[in-house]
Amino acid sequence: MQISGAQMVIEAMIAEEVTVVFGYPGGAIMNVYDEIYKQDSFKHILTRHEQAAVHAAEGYAQRTGKVGVAMITSGPGFTNGVTGLADAYMDSIPIVVISGQVPMSLIGTDAFQEIDAVGISRSCTKHNYLVTDAADLPRVLKEAFHIARTGRPGPVHIDIPKDVTAQIAEYDYSAPVELETYKPTMKGNARQIKKAVDAIAASKRPLFYLGGGIISSEAAYDVREFAESCGIPAVETFRARGTMGADNPLLISMLGMHGSYAANMAMSETDLVIGLGARFDDRVTGKLSEFAKGADVIHVDIDPASISKLVNADYPIVGDIKTVLEVMMPLAKEKVDKEKYVPWLETIENFDRLHPLSYREDTDNIKPQWVIERVGQLLGDDANITTDVGQHQMWTAQFYPFSRPRQWNSSGGLGTMGYGFPAAMGVKSADPERVSINITGDGSILMNIQELMTAVEQKLPVINIILNNNYLGMVRQWQTLFYDKRHSETDLSVQPDFVMLSQSFGGVGYRVKTKEEFDAALKDAIEKNVVAIIDVAVERMENVMPMVPSGGSLFNMMLEYKEK
Repeated sequence: MQISGAQMVIEAMIAEEVTVVFGYPGGAIMNVYDEIYKQDSFKHILTRHEQAAVHAAEGYAQRTGKVGVAMITSGPGFTNGVTGLADAYMDSIPIVVISGQVPMSLIGTDAFQEIDAVGISRSCTKHNYLVTDAADLPRVLKEAFHIARTGRPGPVHIDIPKDVTAQIAEYDYSAPVELETYKPTMKGNARQIKKAVDAIAASKRPLFYLGGGIISSEAAYDVREFAESCGIPAVETFRARGTMGADNPLLISMLGMHGSYAANMAMSETDLVIGLGARFDDRVTGKLSEFAKGADVIHVDIDPASISKLVNADYPIVGDIKTVLEVMMPLAKEKVDKEKYVPWLETIENFDRLHPLSYREDTDNIKPQWVIERVGQLLGDDANITTDVGQHQMWTAQFYPFSRPRQWNSSGGLGTMGYGFPAAMGVKSADPERVSINITGDGSILMNIQELMTAVEQKLPVINIILNNNYLGMVRQWQTLFYDKRHSETDLSVQPDFVMLSQSFGGVGYRVKTKEEFDAALKDAIEKNVVAIIDVAVERMENVMPMVPSGGSLFNMMLEYKEK
């Protein structure tokens, strides 16, 4: 049929079964928004900032595994959204961001709200497009969704000039996607898989190293079965929390810079790393030359560029995690004698007994770790947990009892303050039956505080729990430990009244100074079912421990900080 470019965008959303779009209109994308007004096939959520629109799309994608969608305008509308694109790129989150652009005749003239959006987004997207002819839009839109969700997922950006959205052209969305240079490898090499299984059977101290690619591949329950059938312990990366389930006896904990003593020591003592969907990034490995230096490495990943990029893989397997495990697991069950790993499991238990992941209670102050543990005790599996970035983020990764994949949502690779609240809105829109909790800090929450209005208007009852220490906590911690307590520009003693602030937007607010007050506030916020802020005064100088200093070895952890 012959329709306008703007109508093609709407038809593509319908064809891709998009249920919600997050966005913010403007002049260059006004034709598309006019068509949004005329349709009722999907919901549009107007955020109050373009960065928040993209983060909300990320949250939706994280919770569902489907492609999240954001629409923004040209110029500052697009540049505001770049942080979300970069965040999704670092964390392999499938989103499609559609931006308006000035008309074709004005490109390159420094026109009002013109920016080279495609040039800017090239380094922080999986792929991007500048559409110069409406006839190309059906193909481009279909390719964008395909690229975003297949292979290693990621963000795709489509920039559409305003006159292209007004052009009339033939719309046909039925043609299959054919990309000669993009054909992700799904099945792993059978010979390499067999070699890897032989290596597992021959090892004495194997260790599963679980990354976020497992979540993307929907392979968490396959990994659990593999580990349990073979009796092999596992450590999770920050992005993989929830893969094994908190109560699983084979789960050691999170490893890395703020991982547990047992997890980091297990990685240092293993003789075989079984890496699944992990990047071996610096926050996990610490000093590369000392990382698991007595171990061979199996590395399974759908992205060939990730394999042996940082740590040499003795058994490289390119393929989709779930597909590879369907072949690898039966072979391993036949060959692996799980009884031989009992001494290894006992060694790990000794590590955990020696230095368990814990904190010191304080009768005078609420410890931030207690708040997170308490939310886990009260809500557990009934909550989806999102965080901002900082100390609260690491404490949540350490202490919340994640029981399932996609329960946990946080900015990993880019470390984006202001991510949590809009992402939690996206999570709530995807999973309205569960409580959506954003655990944040008094620094991070102000980065996108305007989304209180979006949450109130759209009836997205996100509960924001502020662990308020009146500091930029993580930066303050580094200044305390490594800069001789020179706390340069990290004191946030001058802050708004968060309770009144929430109320002014139409939400509810609670000021909490005792454990009893916290329990009552959380219960009341859930019952009221509106957007809420629970402002919890916590111990100001609490540090996230254990900690591996930047560039240090995993086995040289700071287990606690003692005043000199």
